[in-house]
Amino acid sequence: MIRVAVVDDEALVRRGLTLLLRLEPELEVVGEAADGAAAVALVRRARPDVVLMDIRMPGTDGLAATRTLMADPDTASTRVLILTTFDQDEHVFAAIRAGASGFLLKDTPPEQLLSAIHVVAGGDALLAPAVTRRLVEEFVRRSPREPSAAATGLDLLTDRETEVLRAVAHGRSNAEIAAELFISYATAKTHVSRLLTKLQVRDRAQLVMLAYENGIVTPGSP
Repeated sequence: MIRVAVVDDEALVRRGLTLLLRLEPELEVVGEAADGAAAVALVRRARPDVVLMDIRMPGTDGLAATRTLMADPDTASTRVLILTTFDQDEHVFAAIRAGASGFLLKDTPPEQLLSAIHVVAGGDALLAPAVTRRLVEEFVRRSPREPSAAATGLDLLTDRETEVLRAVAHGRSNAEIAAELFISYATAKTHVSRLLTKLQVRDRAQLVMLAYENGIVTPGSP
C-alpha cells in the first residue's frame, strides 16, 4: 500500500485528487493540506510515501516545503511529486533542485497521474532521462557550479561506476547504458542502484544534478 498526501490551496482540487486516489486499491490517502507549512506538518505526522505538492500556494509555497522536507532526516525519505498548472523550465529546475522526484501538470490524464505515483514511490525519477539532461544542462548554464555535499562520495566510485554515472548524466536509460558499455541490463541497473547508495541521492534526477555540479560532465559535452 502506497500512502499519499495531497497538498493544494484549492479545496476543489484537493477533494478531486483525493477521490481519484481512493479509487486505486493500492493507494491510501493519509491527509490533505492547503499550504506548504501545513504540508510539512502533515508529512511529519502521517509519514506518507508520496506527496502530491502544488507549487504556488499562499504563505509557504510547494518548493519551500519540499526543501524543508528533504533537509529533515525524518522526512527526507518521502517522495515529492510536484503537480502544477505551470510548465516553465524554471519551475522544473527549482523542483529538481529542491529535491522533488517528479513533475506533472494538473491536466495530466488520471491514469498517468496514478502511474506516476507508483513510479515515484518505487524510487525512480518521473522525468525521462533525456528530459532531465536538457533541464539540468540549462540549469547549470544559468547557475554557478557549486560542488554538492555528496562530492566526497565520488572518490568511492569504481571506474565502471564513474562511466555509468557519466552515461546517466548524458540521459541514457538503463538499456542504453547496457548497450553502450557492453554489459547486461541487470548489471547496468545494479550499477545505478549502487551509485544512488554510494552518493546518497534519491533518484536519477539527483544523480544527473550531482554529475553536472561536480564536473563529471559539462553542458554540451559529447
